Amino acid sequence: MPFQPPALDDRSFEDLVTDLVRRIPAHTPEWTQPSEGDPGRTLIDLFAWLADTILYRANLIPERQRLAFLRLLGVGMRPAIPAQGLLQISLAEPAAVAPVTLPLHSAVEKPLPYETLSEIMVHAVEGRAFIKRVPSDAEDRQLRDLLPDLRELYGIAGSPRGYVTTPVFTGKIAADPVDLATATRDHCLWFAILAGTPDPAQVAAVREELGGGASNRRRAINIGIAPAIAMPEAFDDIGIRARVPHVWEISTGDGDGQGYVPLDVLADGSMGLTRAGVIRLLMPGKDDIGAPSNDVLQQVSAGVGDRPPRIDDEVLAARLVTWIRLRPDRKAQLSALKLGWAGINAVAIEQRRTLGRQTIGQGTGASDLELSLGSGSVEASSLVIDVEEEEGMRSWRQVADTAAARRDERVYSLDSEAGTVRFGDGVRGMVPGRGRQVQVARMRTGGGAAGNVPAGTIKAIATPAEVRVKVGQPLPCAGGADAELLAEAERRVPALIRHGDRAVTARDYKEQALRTPGVAVGRVEVLERFKPQQRRDGVPGVVTVMVIPQRLGTQAPAPRPDRPMLETVHAWLDERRPLATELYVVGTDYVPIGVSAAVELVDSTQREAVLDAVSEAIRLHLWALAPGGPDGQGWPLGRAVDDRLLETAIGRVPGVRTVAPVRLFARRPGEKKWRPVAEDSQLRGRIALQRWQLPELAMLAVSEGDTSSPSLPPQGFTDDAGVSVPVVPETC
Repeated sequence: MPFQPPALDDRSFEDLVTDLVRRIPAHTPEWTQPSEGDPGRTLIDLFAWLADTILYRANLIPERQRLAFLRLLGVGMRPAIPAQGLLQISLAEPAAVAPVTLPLHSAVEKPLPYETLSEIMVHAVEGRAFIKRVPSDAEDRQLRDLLPDLRELYGIAGSPRGYVTTPVFTGKIAADPVDLATATRDHCLWFAILAGTPDPAQVAAVREELGGGASNRRRAINIGIAPAIAMPEAFDDIGIRARVPHVWEISTGDGDGQGYVPLDVLADGSMGLTRAGVIRLLMPGKDDIGAPSNDVLQQVSAGVGDRPPRIDDEVLAARLVTWIRLRPDRKAQLSALKLGWAGINAVAIEQRRTLGRQTIGQGTGASDLELSLGSGSVEASSLVIDVEEEEGMRSWRQVADTAAARRDERVYSLDSEAGTVRFGDGVRGMVPGRGRQVQVARMRTGGGAAGNVPAGTIKAIATPAEVRVKVGQPLPCAGGADAELLAEAERRVPALIRHGDRAVTARDYKEQALRTPGVAVGRVEVLERFKPQQRRDGVPGVVTVMVIPQRLGTQAPAPRPDRPMLETVHAWLDERRPLATELYVVGTDYVPIGVSAAVELVDSTQREAVLDAVSEAIRLHLWALAPGGPDGQGWPLGRAVDDRLLETAIGRVPGVRTVAPVRLFARRPGEKKWRPVAEDSQLRGRIALQRWQLPELAMLAVSEGDTSSPSLPPQGFTDDAGVSVPVVPETC
């Protein structure tokens, strides 16, 4: 049965009244009418009410003991978490040229108090984001005959790859995310920096201001980035996440239009593109800022190769000041880089309010003085406490626990959730003198779920009277959570005691890896005493964790973790491993296989649908993630691929009458030619796998008939390297 803290006395008011009335004949037999309204009965009700109140206070003792137990464990109740978001600010006057600076902690009053987390220089420009989008299948069919002509026109030595210049994040509210790794030709995000009007004089003036203006002092520009990642639950540990290697570059417009200058990063609030934040970039001098021509009559190669996307809108092209691009490092081998929104002139906000100097009490000379700050959910890093001494007000230092302080240390501890500070006892930490004032010099407070307002809610920010700006909120504010309740804090204790956030057993490693924050882990396998570099088994003290990212569907290629994901999981587990454990986090060693299958159909009129279902059954049978594999948990590590099991999976497909023998194909590393797998003495084809390997279906041929001929065309995945060229697909 579950543990329930017992009540010291579970009698209710009615129980007390009934018990007293039942004692009347024994103690006062002459009282024969103890009905309601009788003066004696009124006294009984009064004393029962007083006793019920005392019992209520007595029953609070177990709760006080639980609170004391939590404090002994060091498990305090967590304060409210403030919601955070991004604002995009622009100057209201289109003809403006000079930038405007808004200071740190600029206030937003409605609908709730928010503050900016950095200063922002609002430039007199508009930033529109573009990508070199990969054409769809229908567009590819339209452009198939055009690409050879483009190759001849541009003098391309390799193969031309068409792209469509596509604006992204165009609305006031963020729409669908964009995956730079799969949806673009060059994996880059391009920002067209535009003047307010197409007037050449204004464009030149804005370009000069970006380069330093009359003061020749280099400017900073804010770019907001919001990766499309799963938000952690309230109070979850966000952990260490691997940064996405990338560079920021600005177009110089020199030469043939392929000149760029790298930009220095002053601050990165996105933590390497791992969370929503603002990146502050230091702009170069005006001589290094420019843009290549978009007019094909002046520059026939506009938009070709590494040049910025070609803009065919003449009015928009006339406003172009320069290009800024986000380019991920190709060495990172990213499998996905989804961005939910990006824009310039952005600033991060937080649902907190800064409070100035105020007196919170006086010293009494007694030990363990505790004072209330007047507000709960206080940001610990912002709190400054001053205590009056002989020479005036003096700042005291915040520590986790005053019990570890020395006698002469001026320290205090903070209960952030309750909004109280506690001083020492004179032996461990100094005591504020009797009658001495204790003041808060500065603190920030606030937070809660109410701050999670939807996109478009915030429309104004405090600015000087002479400054007029427009404010947009493209993303909802998120992450706000109310302060933790006692019951929620108690629920955390069993897990804390059970494993202490440590990874010791193989199950611990698997559970910890699956809940790595910020990455979608689909499957984890723990290989004990296996060293991946030499593929060696039986190495003492070595633990290898194999992770596979979560992915829907079974379309090729098989899911592989990229380098940031591996580094994130490793950093998460490395803090939790025993000191003597040698930890490795690796991706999957896939073995490419080919499958040829033929079936006889029940109804030939359903041919395409049944053959598609057979192909999906084969892919699902060999898939690494659930619900794939023979047991629905993904293909087991090291299990050999057997053609008979594939035949069984195909035979379950509705509409299949019979299955011809399945043929398996394999290829050696570095080879492109497939070779049929020889059958054993039982006429069964098997592809053996090592205990760290999984199969990857790299070639599949499904037909109606038989598979007597083993010669099949290779159907592997090819590299799409080539030269990007702009195209304009026809639209109906």
